[in-house]
Amino acid sequence: MLDPKLVRSHLDTIVERLKIRHFVLDTDYLQNLEAQRREVQTESEQLQAERNRSSREIGQLRSDSERVDALMQRMQTVNSRLEVLNSRLADIQTQLEDFLLGIPNLPHLSVPEGKNETDNLELRRVGQVRHFPFAAKDHVDLGEAAGLLDAKAGVKLTGARFTVLKGRLARLQRALIQFMLDMHTQEHGYTEVYVPYLVNADSLRGTGQLPKFADELFRLTGERPYYLIPTAEVPVTNLVRDVIVEEAELPLRWVCHTPCFRSEAGSYGKDTRGMIRQHQFEKVELVQIVKPEDSSAAHEQLTAHAEAVLQKLELPYRVVNLCGGDLGFSAAKTYDLEVWLPGQQKYREISSCSNFESFQARRLQARWRPRDGKTELVHTLNGSALAVGRTLVAILENYQDENGHVAVPGALVPYFREYQVF
Repeated sequence: MLDPKLVRSHLDTIVERLKIRHFVLDTDYLQNLEAQRREVQTESEQLQAERNRSSREIGQLRSDSERVDALMQRMQTVNSRLEVLNSRLADIQTQLEDFLLGIPNLPHLSVPEGKNETDNLELRRVGQVRHFPFAAKDHVDLGEAAGLLDAKAGVKLTGARFTVLKGRLARLQRALIQFMLDMHTQEHGYTEVYVPYLVNADSLRGTGQLPKFADELFRLTGERPYYLIPTAEVPVTNLVRDVIVEEAELPLRWVCHTPCFRSEAGSYGKDTRGMIRQHQFEKVELVQIVKPEDSSAAHEQLTAHAEAVLQKLELPYRVVNLCGGDLGFSAAKTYDLEVWLPGQQKYREISSCSNFESFQARRLQARWRPRDGKTELVHTLNGSALAVGRTLVAILENYQDENGHVAVPGALVPYFREYQVF
């Protein structure tokens, strides 16, 4: 959430910054609510002052019963009016908060202008794209031919956008998860955490999924209004909700593997084939909680940690700086890592690494305490390192041979000793 004081005092600047996102702020609605709030607060303060004066007069006029009775009657009227005003003020404050919760984060000054993903700025390409002397198959053809990927079983068990992995392919997914967790904990200094896969509305509100993206979440019915997590970002970042972190504890670096559940997967009308866009998928997520002055450097570091996974797996990829029109709601800046998929002959997103600055922290009331100062909001960051299903897809397509066999990347051999090729 944006700082309400900043929105009130620098509204024109906020409007201009949000234009990079192609987000139009309803300033008339906001200013109308603010005018109502000021009007109600002014009357309320005047009546409270009158009530205080009347209380003092009553104490001084105990012998003048007629005057005391008049003051008491007036105070009853004032108290009744104050109740109305307090209720009205609470309603306005709720409307203001709901409005502010719907405003996306301000884009960092380094975010390029643009409307959609075609306008994202490519920063670099790493690794050599593999050109095969045969027609490269996509992961679906490879997996189904080997009897290891079964989309029909997923449809039978649940529905569209679910897939069953079998045998060596299921084992490869498990190996990938272990490889990523080991790498981030042993080489990059993250602490592994295990979190619930169900969260409450406060947690989703804290990281920005609610209220705006309620339709994209799986919500459980029943007595307890729980939601399936769309990403480990939600429960892990919420570990600092309503917490004051001491300076000596920062930075906090966590890594977490979870399944992720997203109901919007089928709404795109594309990627209906295979594992690229599923309702349920696995991710290994990195989260950092840092001091504000450290967040830009932490963003570069976190992105490098995600890149390191692709480099060890020897998968060609590129890094893009998302333009304003493609930037996520809560992010101030995002780098996407896009891996090369021979079966599609294009780069596809495999990780998003974002700096949220204080946007999530304000919603979470996540603060840190300097050694010699007052508390202030932390900055939060997160990134996939990596999306496991898409990494699996990338390995199948990049390590295939003309007979449909797939070699195991060297970095995974310690986790997959039984097979060098499958």
